[in-house]
This record gives sequence, structure tokens and C-alpha cells, in this order.
Amino acid sequence: MIAAPTSGSGKTTIARGLMGLLVKKGYSVQPFKCGPDYIDTKFHEAVCGHPSINLDTFMASPEHVRELFAHYGAGADVCIVEGMMGLFDGYDRERGSSYEIARELGIPVVLVVDAKSAAYSMAALLSGFINFRKDIHIAGVIFNKVGSEKHYRMLRQVCEDLDVECMGYLPKNASLEQGSRYLGLDFSQEHDSQELIHLLEEHVEWERLLTLTPSIPILQSSLFTPHSSALIARNSESFSFLYQEMIDSFGKVNFFDPERDVPDLNDIDLLYLSGGYPEKHLEALVSNEACRRAIRTFAETGGRIVAECGGMMYLCKSIVTDEGEFPMCGVLPYSITARRTDRRLSLGYRRFILDGKEYRGHEFHYTQFFGEVPESITQVYDAKGNPVPTPVFRYKNVLASYTHLYGGGMREE
Repeated sequence: MIAAPTSGSGKTTIARGLMGLLVKKGYSVQPFKCGPDYIDTKFHEAVCGHPSINLDTFMASPEHVRELFAHYGAGADVCIVEGMMGLFDGYDRERGSSYEIARELGIPVVLVVDAKSAAYSMAALLSGFINFRKDIHIAGVIFNKVGSEKHYRMLRQVCEDLDVECMGYLPKNASLEQGSRYLGLDFSQEHDSQELIHLLEEHVEWERLLTLTPSIPILQSSLFTPHSSALIARNSESFSFLYQEMIDSFGKVNFFDPERDVPDLNDIDLLYLSGGYPEKHLEALVSNEACRRAIRTFAETGGRIVAECGGMMYLCKSIVTDEGEFPMCGVLPYSITARRTDRRLSLGYRRFILDGKEYRGHEFHYTQFFGEVPESITQVYDAKGNPVPTPVFRYKNVLASYTHLYGGGMREE
């Protein structure tokens, strides 16, 4: 696991770079991501050539997380798990944290530490992280944003005094800073990783890293018993937030692009409208009237639909922006505002009970309902059990919400 004391330490950069470096060296690398993040996983997939898998102990049980690791890790030469936030940061103290996932999987942790403005003071910080919990193994440290060779020698002294492996560093380099936009990292642009890979190859003892993170037995898993068929809305941005596990849970899957395609909705068990940024592609969505009409007819005639966040917005009557109002499918009689003055962050884990089942997922968006928040068919709660105003809708066989649902998190109540 590549983890860090805090967010912004550089773990995404270094995790992505190490994946690229090991792929360059001929290893088959299976990427994983702690937490519900959809965007870091896209960087992983671009580097490794196959999907990255989310591991989350709020949305799924620890047993299920171990099953995921076994299923997707089988056959890989190296598994790299990118942590989230700080190592011990969870939804309730360390519950749901990267630490909890490392403990459940029994995998060693490499700490990425931002050393930009410190030298020997790092000893106190690292000592705390190394000794705070004894049920995980801190295998070593990689320092980020190191100013010079002299600076690095001072940091190596810290590791020597603490008897922890110093596995190298990444020099301070402005070109490696990843931009942010709207919702997380900018995955709509390609980032040149060659410079990053070169720097890590030069400054990180990657072969030593592999010897200090010994083989973990990964048993064959029978996680999936695929059944039913699904048609899933997917493209590069407006419908792009999908958990790979959700896709793999279906026996047969086809994809379509609501900006360009008219879907064949015959003989499918489920139409899955995933999340994304539909508010950034409204002209294309409006222009494809045949697609919107087909989906509306499918819903009105009893077709089964699950719509999450951006997918729910697409099912609504319209989306309002600073440029005007854009008609959507009209299945749900609500309007969504994406106007700048209305933007407000809604963020956090979500859970609710429906028809005797507990559904779990995550919410992260800036758009809001235009006007009053519509009434929900069930009360939604955050990770600590506090009620939140996120509504859940059911219309005929349509289930829709701002919550990105996680299939592995569904439990009988």
C-alpha cells in the first residue's frame, strides 16, 4: 500500500509513477484504490492497462474487501493499493481508513511524506505513524518534494535513527503537480508520465521496495456468480463513474453513449445510468433526442433503471445552467441547477434501507435540486448515522438518487 500522513502528500503521483515504472520493467501490475474515489482509478487504469478496483470497508464488509483483493489480484506480479487521505483518516476515527484496509489485507505500507519544509522534525512525525498502531507494518518511506541531495541526506538520517527503510525520494518538480478541477483530479486530459517514471527510476530503490514487500498469498476467489444482463451508459466524462465490480457482477454487459447512441432496450434486465458530468455536455445530450425518448418510453413501460447522480440528473425534467435550461429525459419531474451561484458541495458516505435491504454508497456533487428538495421515499443517513437530506426516488421500476451505490455494500436488513 502507498499511503501518506495527510492528503496532498503526493501518494497519487508516486503510486501512479511506481505502477508505470513496474509496467515498464515488464511486471503485470494490478492497481487498487482505498475508498470510493472514481478518478484516481482512471489514472491507474491508464497506466496499468486494466481497471483499478476500489476497496472500501464502509461500503463493503472486510470479508468482501478481502475477496475483491483475492479475485482481482490473482495472476498479477505486483498489487499496488493507493491509500486515501491520511493513513488513519476514516469516517469514524480510523474506521474505513487506509490503515484498516492494510490491516485486513495483511499488506505492508510505504509512507509517502511531503518533506518540502522540514528536515529532522520528520523524526517526530514518522515516529508517531510507525508506533501508533502495531498491527500493520510500515515497510519504508519515500520522501516527496525534496529540495536537494543535502536535504535528502538529512532525511535519510531520520530513517536511520528510527530504524525504518528509506526507499528514496522524488525531487521537487512543479511539472509533476496535478491540477484539480470541478470534482477531483482532471482525468479528461492525458498527463505525460515519462518524466515521473524517469525520476522514480533514478531516485527510488524500486527493486529494494519489492524485496521489502514480500509475497502475500492471494487465493483464487469465486467472488462473482454473474447473472442477468445490463445496458450501461458510459463515455469519457458525462457518464464515467463506474465501479468495476458493478460491471463484473452482470452476466452480460453492453455499453452505450447517451451523447451519440440510440440504445436497444429490448431483452435487457437493467438499464444502468452511471454518474459523471452531464452538465458539461448538455448540448450533445439535448441533441440526441431519440436516446432520451427511448429511455423515457422504457421507464414508462416498466423497464428497470438504476440512475446515480449524473444518471439521475439525466432522468430529470431539465438541467439549468448559467446559459439556460436544457431538457433531459423527463422521467422524474424535477430540475437540477448547475448554476455557479447554486453550486454547493454535498459529500460523504450514504446508507439507507429500502425493501428490507441496506444500500450503501457515496455522494459527491456540486449540483443541487432547483428549488425545494423533493420528498424521499426513505431516510438517508451518513456514515455515523446522522440523517441527511439526500432524496431517493422510485418511479415504477426506476430507482434514482444522488448516491453512487456500491453493489458489494447491499446487505439484508
